Amino acid sequence: MLRTNFRNIAVFLTSLFLLHLPGAAAAFPIPERLEFEVSYTGIPAGRAVQEIKQVGSEIQIVSTAQSADWLKLFFPVNDRIESLLTPGTPTNYIGTPHFFRERIREGRTRRQKDVRFDRQKLEVTTKDLLKKTETTGTISNKTYDTLSSFFYVRSIPLQVGRSSYIDVFDGKKLWNTEVQVLRREELVTPLGRFKTIVIKPIMKYEGIFARTGDIHIWLTDDDRRIPVQMKSKVVIGSITATAVGGSYWPAKK
Repeated sequence: MLRTNFRNIAVFLTSLFLLHLPGAAAAFPIPERLEFEVSYTGIPAGRAVQEIKQVGSEIQIVSTAQSADWLKLFFPVNDRIESLLTPGTPTNYIGTPHFFRERIREGRTRRQKDVRFDRQKLEVTTKDLLKKTETTGTISNKTYDTLSSFFYVRSIPLQVGRSSYIDVFDGKKLWNTEVQVLRREELVTPLGRFKTIVIKPIMKYEGIFARTGDIHIWLTDDDRRIPVQMKSKVVIGSITATAVGGSYWPAKK
């Protein structure tokens, strides 16, 4: 169960997904570094970092997660996920991924995959470095990986009561995923009080997105859409990821 629980943590730390809605794109800052504390039913379980920056002509997103010292003794977690994107346009600010790399260590579980997106052929090629296999599939022209899709949502307008949809390739299969925009809510965190908008992804796929309970994400209700909290109910207890630091924050209200 602990492995599944930590993968639910990774839902917040390495992903999310949404579809383009009409309106101007938000201009959240690049570079940016966001730091999170992860807890399981109130017990500290790990730390995570999300970073986005410009590297040459590309946009690089890196998400890392590590288990707390006490947890490393019997369930070490050391995850690193990277997405490289071709810069976007004024109507698609974040751009689209052309390369995705996954290096996962969660207890006895290991995953090492490289994914390449061919936007001209609308194909995706996945290399499993541990199993030494290579597979090819088809994608849509608006397909994202599980990491870049999270940043895409921050660049689009969100409307309460309206669902959004986006094609997400999870390393095995292409999924058309719904994200519900639930409500606006004021949230108090260790960083202060924030006006937020709450979203709920409806997840279907396996791996780090295995659905074991509803997940709610609190984003600041401004153009920056900074993720300040995630909560996920699991079979026993719940998981919370809370923002505790970073290089860029909205003004506290």
